[in-house]
Amino acid sequence: MSAVLPERVAKLMKKRGLTQSALARLTGVKQPSINSVIMGRTLKPRFLHEIAQALGTSTSYLVGEIDDPDEGAELPTLLAEQLGMRMIPDVDIAYSMGGGSLVDEYVSEKRVPFRQDWLDRALRGRPSDVFLTRGDGDSMLPTILDGDDVLVNRAENVIDRQDRIWALGYGELAQIKRVRRLPSGMFQLNSDNPVVSPIEASEDELHVVGRVVWIGRKM
Repeated sequence: MSAVLPERVAKLMKKRGLTQSALARLTGVKQPSINSVIMGRTLKPRFLHEIAQALGTSTSYLVGEIDDPDEGAELPTLLAEQLGMRMIPDVDIAYSMGGGSLVDEYVSEKRVPFRQDWLDRALRGRPSDVFLTRGDGDSMLPTILDGDDVLVNRAENVIDRQDRIWALGYGELAQIKRVRRLPSGMFQLNSDNPVVSPIEASEDELHVVGRVVWIGRKM
């Protein structure tokens, strides 16, 4: 990653009137982590996207791939907060609802705004635990259509309520299923589409990513 990162972060911080502590708050990291970036000790921060978001620019600009700070810029985090919004990671894979995507392939490339007050009411946990993705397939018809947006709350990663819809890994596939715990201790992964047969899985076979808390689609 280019050594222009410290210079460009510091330049935009000055332009936005942000201290290290303020930038740390907006990105959700500790102030020493921001200082490490500005001093050039950390050139590949895992929170680079969050820094770009907070500064109202793109990661491409911060690492020197482009010279226009406004090219590809998203809604700045500070402005989003002032508008009562929270920026949520948009995951670039589709969770499989019939057979599809590997669990550990998901990568966040952009963020989308959701109302902060709605998130506070809808979630158990912090908004930072939530990500947006899309369903892929027809096994959850008619509840979730192919291509529907779904919001997943990673703070809810223990299946403690019957017949809720969960994003989970089963084998090497990511799935969205309605889950029921059986008296035997096994879990039954159910599809809302009646033509798709249930799957029984043990707790050791499942990796619970989070609970689906919202579904959105184009009309």
